[in-house]
Amino acid sequence: MGRIAGVTAAETRERLLRAAAEVFARRGYDGTRVADIAAAAGVSNGALYAHFGSKAELLVAALRAHGPQLLARLFAADPDRPITELLAVVGRGLPRRRDAHGYLIVEALVAARRDEDVARPMRDYVGERADRLTGLVRAAQNDGEVDGTLSPDALSHFCLLLAMGSALVTPDLHRVDDGEWAALLARLVAALAPSGTAAQPSAPAGTAARPSAPAGPRHGGAGTTAQRGAPR
Repeated sequence: MGRIAGVTAAETRERLLRAAAEVFARRGYDGTRVADIAAAAGVSNGALYAHFGSKAELLVAALRAHGPQLLARLFAADPDRPITELLAVVGRGLPRRRDAHGYLIVEALVAARRDEDVARPMRDYVGERADRLTGLVRAAQNDGEVDGTLSPDALSHFCLLLAMGSALVTPDLHRVDDGEWAALLARLVAALAPSGTAAQPSAPAGTAARPSAPAGPRHGGAGTTAQRGAPR
């Protein structure tokens, strides 16, 4: 079972990443062998190692390709949407059950605590996510959406803790009422507004309602869409 006829190297790589995401999520990092992933992808072990140097490298690559990316999709769909609203939409979904790929982050975080080969690429992965969130927070501060006295690094770290922690505290372990959770998030988002700014009500889940735009144009300034960078 070597390279599949008519399949490009890029297609083989994507096949391996998809198989890795599914197998790691189902069996866990320690319970998965390289041979399991190669078999699920329909290629040989040699073909797998032609693309990835180790199981640890493959785990983090699968996380990058198939891990949670809701914020990136929302941003791509509406890059002018207020950043605080994007974060609120993502936050409202955190307590809900997610698909198997959403548990990749759990496997990667647990493996990183025991295996330095996983910890090294995971530090890069988490650092990149934090940097993107920090950039979004700074853009929101420049646009007048978020209090400029708040630390962008601290706020992005808080968002990471919520997102990654939600993968561990699943609804079968502890459940919260959707309405109560949304009300709490609305209060938190309102607290991020600059001092003296009237808080806008958070739009219900699934709506496209937007708060009033801050004073001044949203084009050409330091916080414009072009300079935010698409999150992942």
